Amino acid sequence: MHWIIWLYLAALAVLLLLSPTLLRLKAALLSLLLLSLSSWWLIDRLSGDGINSATLYHLRSDMEGAGIADFGSYIAGFLALVLLSLSPLLLMRIRRFHLGKGGHAVFAGFCALLVTALAGSPLYADARRIYQQLQPVDYSAIAPEYVVPTRPLARKPNIVWIYGESLERTYLDESVFPGLMPNLQQLAGQALDVRNLASADGSGWTIAGLVSSMCGVPLTTAQGDENSMGRMASFLPEAFCLGDYLKQQGYRNHYLGGANGQFAAKADFLASHGFDTVHDLAWFQQQDIARKHFSNWGVHDDVLLDHAFDRFIELSRAGQPFMLTTLTMDTHHPAGHLPVACKRTRYPSPYGDIGLLKALKCSDRLIAQLVQRIRDSEFGDNTLVVVASDHLAMPNHLSHVLEKQQRENLLLFLGNGITPRQLQAEAGTTLDSGATLLQLIDPTIDAIGFGRSLVAPQRPPSASVAALHGDGGSYARYRAFARSLWLGEQTRMLRLEDGHVRVGVQQVQPPVLLEYDQKWELKSVSLENTSRKFEEADPSHRLAYIDRCTAFEDGSAAGDWCALLVDSDQGMRLYRDGQLRRGIAVDAPLQTFHGPRPSVRQSRMISRQPRATRPGQYTLELYAAQHPPRGFWIEAVSSQRQVVVAQQWVQADHDGRIRMPLGVEHAIDDLEIRAWLSHAETLAVDDYALL
Repeated sequence: MHWIIWLYLAALAVLLLLSPTLLRLKAALLSLLLLSLSSWWLIDRLSGDGINSATLYHLRSDMEGAGIADFGSYIAGFLALVLLSLSPLLLMRIRRFHLGKGGHAVFAGFCALLVTALAGSPLYADARRIYQQLQPVDYSAIAPEYVVPTRPLARKPNIVWIYGESLERTYLDESVFPGLMPNLQQLAGQALDVRNLASADGSGWTIAGLVSSMCGVPLTTAQGDENSMGRMASFLPEAFCLGDYLKQQGYRNHYLGGANGQFAAKADFLASHGFDTVHDLAWFQQQDIARKHFSNWGVHDDVLLDHAFDRFIELSRAGQPFMLTTLTMDTHHPAGHLPVACKRTRYPSPYGDIGLLKALKCSDRLIAQLVQRIRDSEFGDNTLVVVASDHLAMPNHLSHVLEKQQRENLLLFLGNGITPRQLQAEAGTTLDSGATLLQLIDPTIDAIGFGRSLVAPQRPPSASVAALHGDGGSYARYRAFARSLWLGEQTRMLRLEDGHVRVGVQQVQPPVLLEYDQKWELKSVSLENTSRKFEEADPSHRLAYIDRCTAFEDGSAAGDWCALLVDSDQGMRLYRDGQLRRGIAVDAPLQTFHGPRPSVRQSRMISRQPRATRPGQYTLELYAAQHPPRGFWIEAVSSQRQVVVAQQWVQADHDGRIRMPLGVEHAIDDLEIRAWLSHAETLAVDDYALL
């Protein structure tokens, strides 16, 4: 953070001590600012770019499989900053500096300086950047640039695409890292070696790097919450990616990665776009591999790449053309990992004994060894090998060295007919990697998505040009188009299918709130905090809220699904399960109602964890320290909260006690209790029991 922020914080601390007027409020505001800046520091340590698209994506996607233990030093630093952030609450006890007069003037100065500090902080800058990225943008002008290749391939070589985790080409610079990567240096001399390859916004983390290079589009955050991956049935269903095209051409597509495929929804992406098999950490854990071959992130690269070669031989012998994609892991920030095969790897460096340098040198040997084994095999002549970084390195133990260099991604193509040379990419990004691969196979195909071949003699204006040389607004159109690929354009018809709501081409698990503008354009999709967002939505928009009927009605105990539509003209209509299954049009006329817009409820869990329950007649008894003044629904649910076992409209007595009969016909492994409340209602349950 800039030094001026530290000056602001010091001045705020002085103003805190100068006057006892509204002391607690001042201390709380300063602590809140410090806590926010501490959180930003941690996020910046992880992303390298503050709060950005990657931050939002990972907050909304599945974090299972993240190697949290690798970031222990960052987490420890964050906890220390949290303690420091609470120090203003202790400074309230210091009274020797308090002025006798002018307390309100001091408070006014404190507030003004607090606002100035916030406006000058990276928090404001990042919030403004994210806000601008999420604003609606008319992308019709660039929509014709989106290319779906249909021409049959002139030839069909096998493809092996090796992604090196954070393995940017900067590490091959002999003037900075002498002797660090001699094997990849040698391969680069035998390959089409793409130089100056940048990362466009929306391609700077692993899943985004895969999407950008294979699909030719940036990975965007949602119009609302559509990257809550567990609630979306498919990943970018409207995108047409390299795997989709190759599958149409008769290829089989296979993925082999050592990390958890559920992390950041990699497996969902691959399965949605033409990959026949996805072998990730779960698959390796079933292969009787010793524990020493696993790190916090997954299986080590020596085991991974040995299996990749075995898989290559197996697929080659089958005779059907294929693309085998593998993603290494041991060079992951911040420190990397050393597999068993590289325990004796050393790298004397002027930067000190840095473990990441050893991991990089190990990856250099292992990746080059795999490439050489493939090229030396009997199937090497019919194989095109791609070696690429998934993205530029994030903050790691070499960041102080990398930030002084001209950063560039790694992209090497090796195969028969590919002349070894260096290609200086002009306004090239990883969005163009897949298109370049296709043109190396068939010169008549030079585009996929917004990606444009880097070997084409003349490159038209593209997303990469807009990302690197545009004014920001031009690239925003490409991001907006990519965002539309989650749902498609035909979003005015909603239909219930197998417990999911079909919106355009996507299936979404309720509850879901859809917000349409006056032109019937879908403005946002909200999957979290939907009852609050319903009440806070733009009153000029039409809203479609889909959830259990319990969310909308007091007098019905039906557990079926309902959809409530409201608009700005005092129109409202509640559609029931049968109508939803047939399909409803959000632009259909509504029924007039009088009064304020109705509030809706959302389920909130009371039980902390599922419990096994035997058959029998029970009474559920709850004691609530706080509860709504009016009645509300209580439910017992099972089968991952999909089956309503019992339901009752209840109201707490004067002691806060709530009783509800509960009959269990069959043994249940995962009985849970939930209440249906509006976002403004509070239910604080001290204890509950089944009697």
